[in-house]
Amino acid sequence: MADEHSKEHERLAGLIHSLLEEIGEDPEREGLLRTPDRVAKAYEFLTRGYRMDIREILNGAVFEERYNEMVIVKDVDFYSMCEHHLLPFFGKCHVAYIPDGKILGLSKIPRIVDMFARRLQVQERMTQQIAETLENTLSPLGVAVVIEARHMCMMMRGVEKQNSVATTSAMLGEFSTNIKSRDEFLRLINSTLA
Repeated sequence: MADEHSKEHERLAGLIHSLLEEIGEDPEREGLLRTPDRVAKAYEFLTRGYRMDIREILNGAVFEERYNEMVIVKDVDFYSMCEHHLLPFFGKCHVAYIPDGKILGLSKIPRIVDMFARRLQVQERMTQQIAETLENTLSPLGVAVVIEARHMCMMMRGVEKQNSVATTSAMLGEFSTNIKSRDEFLRLINSTLA
């Protein structure tokens, strides 16, 4: 397995070496000598979500509990890569669910966010994947996910709008049918503790 990983790393570093040549750089100059290796390591880290398994992330942290009020984990920082330009997008993810006999260890929610963020993504799909994973894992009464992100592909190139924020949401179950639940979630993610 380590041998296979080493070969993949070498291939990726070779591609970066070629990319540097294609854009008119000299990969043999002092400042770039180790760049192909560094970039290969960075991409392996930034795309590690492909190699993550939801069963390992959950690791038995689903518990029977008769709690049936909203559970919210808000302001989960994330960093992802736009699949259209291979540029970063980053921001905050807010997640809620209404249990129906099962709860999830709170630290697992940011890990689920990371699993989907650390892939080539579009924000819309990532939002839905997080919501569907919680729904499939817990069978709750409802799941809500809101993501607010800044996209470097909009800030550095194209329209060059530095202050734009993209917001996406996925509302499942109780959050899609019950306006009170949805409003409570939106109010709570926008509030701060005194």
